[in-house]
Amino acid sequence: MYKLGIVNGHIVSGKEIRKANLYIQDGKIAIVTTEFLEATEIYNAEGLHIIPGCLDVHCHFRDPGYIDKEDMLHGTRAAAVGGVTTVFDMPNTNPPVRDAQSFREKAAYFSDRAYVDFALWGLALGKMNSSKLAEMVEAGAIAFKFFWGYALNSKTYELIYNYKPDMPDLIAPLNNGEVYELFEEVARTGALLAIHAEDHVLVRTLTERVLKSGRRDYSALLEARSNLAEEVAIATAIAFSKVTGARLHIAHISTHEGVELVKEAQKKGISVTTETCSHHLFLDSSDYDRVGPAMKVYPPVRGKCDRQALWSGLQEGTVALVCSDHAPHKLTDKKGDLFTVPAGMCDVETMLPLMINEVSRGAITLPFVVQKLVENPAKLFNLYPQKGSLEIGSDADIVLIDLTKETEIRNEKLHSKQPLTGFHGTFIKGCLVATFLRGRQIVKDGEVIGEPQGKLVKPPRQS
Repeated sequence: MYKLGIVNGHIVSGKEIRKANLYIQDGKIAIVTTEFLEATEIYNAEGLHIIPGCLDVHCHFRDPGYIDKEDMLHGTRAAAVGGVTTVFDMPNTNPPVRDAQSFREKAAYFSDRAYVDFALWGLALGKMNSSKLAEMVEAGAIAFKFFWGYALNSKTYELIYNYKPDMPDLIAPLNNGEVYELFEEVARTGALLAIHAEDHVLVRTLTERVLKSGRRDYSALLEARSNLAEEVAIATAIAFSKVTGARLHIAHISTHEGVELVKEAQKKGISVTTETCSHHLFLDSSDYDRVGPAMKVYPPVRGKCDRQALWSGLQEGTVALVCSDHAPHKLTDKKGDLFTVPAGMCDVETMLPLMINEVSRGAITLPFVVQKLVENPAKLFNLYPQKGSLEIGSDADIVLIDLTKETEIRNEKLHSKQPLTGFHGTFIKGCLVATFLRGRQIVKDGEVIGEPQGKLVKPPRQS
């Protein structure tokens, strides 16, 4: 007899939808069949669609160090309600994940604070921690993130987002020679290297020019952080990847120029992949008057042609996956002058519902959603088929969806510590009914049930 049976549902993979029954034992998929078998617990999924739990590879849960903005408990609660059963937490916390010791400490710290499973990024800092990269890989780091163009605090290694050369305890951004050496070091580990692609010198020059003009409107922000800044950074990174062999991943791509550069590099056989975010897919610059500073993110939400290029890139396969770049700030901090409010919003809870709504509109299919939010991220980060699949032996991470129900995204209903999204007031057709983590139901009727039982997920390493 099996522990759990989920019966009468429509099981969705990246290739097909079929009606079948899932039976679960010891947290794993035990059998997928059209037969009805005995189980201790039966969940009738009649009329529902069943997908594997989503993987969100780009989350900033701010924990430890900035828990006034978000923390692991609230962030993973939001993820679970949003149908995300595995999150990848970024390394720019305080302390940051910059060596094996800090990796293990953060993993231990999260061990009783996560409602879903989690992986941890490692921080690539150049010579400051190049000797520590291999040990982070060995400890289980999912990949490395390089915040290209950001300064650091020399005492805490905290990222400084709007630095000035005369700041105390400052480590200036790496020059291109140092970045090239960083690519070489990461390439030696075999791990993937993700970059924030905005050329910091160009951004500083254009920002100073815009600020001198006195403009503070959204078009001014787009001039300060122009498409060109992303284009220059991506072109340089691709050139470095070509020569060093580093496995390059462009985080939160946002421009049509960036998509074209990645497409051409892929055609040439250069090892480069990319992701885009739900806010870049579902918002554009014309939405700012309605949404306001809540919409401010880096790289910024851009124009309609960029948004269309991202969708085209997803459809043709240039853009591998969709993630959230979930990055909350205090609600009070997101009010004020556009150039002084911090960049970031809540997205981990709304990412899948927004995609499901596109299914209801007939713009995309459920198998497409599974490809971009489930299978592709699991494969890219070497977690498939443990994650991202409903095959026999896979973790029983499951989301049930009712495509007939309607709901509304509202800030006050979000589960993050600082609930603010650019999608407040958006109506969604298609409701997430339940979430299961390794065969245990963790969400019912839009609320988390039970205690946190998320575990660290590590990619298997090549011998």
